[in-house]
Amino acid sequence: MALRIAKRVGAVGASPTLAITAKAKALKAAGKDVIGFGAGEPDFDTPEPVKEAAIEALRAGFTKYTPAGGIPELKEEIVKKLSRENDLEYSADEVVVTTGAKHALYVATMALVDDGDEVIIPAPYWVTYPEQARLAGGVPVIVRTREEDGFRLRVEDVEAVLTERSRMLVLNSPANPTGAVLERGDLEALAELACRKDLIVLSDEIYEPMIYDGRKHISIATFPGMRERTIVVNGASKGFSMTGWRIGWAAGPKEVIKAMSAQLSHSTSNATSFSQKGAVAAYRLPKDVVAGMVAEFEKRRREIVRLLNEIPGVSCLMPGGAFYVFPNVAGTYGEHRGRRIDSSLALTEYLLEEVNVAVVHGEAFGTPGYVRLSYATSMEKIQEGVKRISEALAG
Repeated sequence: MALRIAKRVGAVGASPTLAITAKAKALKAAGKDVIGFGAGEPDFDTPEPVKEAAIEALRAGFTKYTPAGGIPELKEEIVKKLSRENDLEYSADEVVVTTGAKHALYVATMALVDDGDEVIIPAPYWVTYPEQARLAGGVPVIVRTREEDGFRLRVEDVEAVLTERSRMLVLNSPANPTGAVLERGDLEALAELACRKDLIVLSDEIYEPMIYDGRKHISIATFPGMRERTIVVNGASKGFSMTGWRIGWAAGPKEVIKAMSAQLSHSTSNATSFSQKGAVAAYRLPKDVVAGMVAEFEKRRREIVRLLNEIPGVSCLMPGGAFYVFPNVAGTYGEHRGRRIDSSLALTEYLLEEVNVAVVHGEAFGTPGYVRLSYATSMEKIQEGVKRISEALAG
């Protein structure tokens, strides 16, 4: 029998963001001076108390299997965090720890989506949402958001695409790639719709700490009728600069968490034992540790938006959260240094090859005409990188 890739996997492409990052790293290894705006990870080191907790766990021999759904100590810290910061009350058996927030989203989707179920996904979207829906046998249904609305989701646009097969709505606030933050009124309207149309909501809140200009993060699970139909996903990666530690989690109805834990027991088993101990320490950190990192992101945010808006043909909104900007670059299309640029994909290839600057094309996020830049890098690299982009587009 000839080797054959299963249809549900064969249709899934590699992550464009990871591909851009890998290409940039390869150029760096070849000696090129590459400035990377592609990676979605903080450039700060993991806080020392977190590292010390993991080292202590290693030295104490905490290197064996743990319960598939996470160690009780970490689950209790997550329960406390949800109560303290989000006004959400859960018990430990309504929380599951996973190998990163991406894994939590995948396992939740697998637990809740059957073949043919429609998954409503706002665009611009994080590249993985549609692929996870397809892997579960679901059908991604894309709802466009608008630059003039700050890329916030309109409830009437969601309602317009609903059918009898609609099963799940994916929300991401603060959002990747736009940095858009859903306000209380937005969430209230979406919550009412979810209850009325019997939708499950998968709420990706991984960028919760990175929020600016006095905004407050609000989880849709706090609205009437939503706790029992929402899966809240979060993790340690972004807020505590622990991307490589691979600690994510989900909170939701007990039966869903039980189903997710059962999947873990047959796939990854537990998240890494000593990483979980590190995460316990992370959730016990003083608030000023994370606040210091966010304050630096705030400075970078304003600088990168200012610099991008000085480039002819580029317009960039001020994001409300996360650590990305999503400028409109359609006005730059044309001839540059003898190359015809007619798409954001062509632009990203041009910038990487001509001036060694890595950005991610809008096609990856379902929104051509834009590019995503992460400002999770130093101020010096932001200034030099945008300068190179400006010079490349002037030629």
